[in-house]
Amino acid sequence: MDLTKYRPFETTGGTITASIGGSGPPLLLLHGFPQNRLMWQTIADILSTHYTLIIPDLPGYGDSDAPANVEAASKRAMANQMIEIMVQLGHEIFDVAGHDRGGRVAYRMALDYPERVSRLAVLDILPTSDYWAKMDRGFALKIYHWAFLAQPYPFPETLIGAAPDAFIDTTLKSWTATKSLDVFAPDALASYRRNFTDPIRLKAMCDDYRAGASIDVDHDLHSQSIGTRINAPTLALWGASGIAQSAETPLDIWRNWCVDVCGEPISSGHFLPEENPRDTAAALRAFFC
Repeated sequence: MDLTKYRPFETTGGTITASIGGSGPPLLLLHGFPQNRLMWQTIADILSTHYTLIIPDLPGYGDSDAPANVEAASKRAMANQMIEIMVQLGHEIFDVAGHDRGGRVAYRMALDYPERVSRLAVLDILPTSDYWAKMDRGFALKIYHWAFLAQPYPFPETLIGAAPDAFIDTTLKSWTATKSLDVFAPDALASYRRNFTDPIRLKAMCDDYRAGASIDVDHDLHSQSIGTRINAPTLALWGASGIAQSAETPLDIWRNWCVDVCGEPISSGHFLPEENPRDTAAALRAFFC
């Protein structure tokens, strides 16, 4: 499946680009920061014989339009756009898997649209409000970018814009198990770097994190306050040396949010689909079969 080919979809939040391929039941794959749809290439090659894969660029990433403001960068707003794409394709009910920021869009979708999401997989994340609540010294050093990128415009954009490759390369390496860029395909890595040289996309990524420090937390806390839980069967995967496991046992946290959850660690750092695509794809295949 060639993820360099894509289709544009018009949504209420702007144009979203997505690669579509494979055959079988629909499976929506959502990427994380600081990446785009190309992070799924090897996984797509494995899963496309079993599923119809819909692999979009989230708003402000890859080739998709940037959100208009911080509210439009909320995971609820992004989830709405993903739903619009799936409905346009005729998929009223579907499975979804998301890594990193895409995982946050995915679990918000499962909370807001329980009638749409059949099954949910989240890769190397905990819910946003839980991350902020557990931000101790060690965790803050590991995910310092949460607070940095959420600073008011244009502070983080100015600093990153002065040395974009240094920022993204250091960030990517620090979250891998091997502390190396070797796990990333050259064309994918080039596309990740390219977005950091575009002021519009750089602001969009920062707005993503500004939403994560404000409106996304409010949405999480409201869901908890009214007792809303994720009804869809949920799979939580995390890197054995990734980010999610450094806060607390992921399943213990997800059990507070999900009616039915299972999961396991994958031998990798944060970037499961690129560091260990074989085991990640096998776990997703076993869950979504």
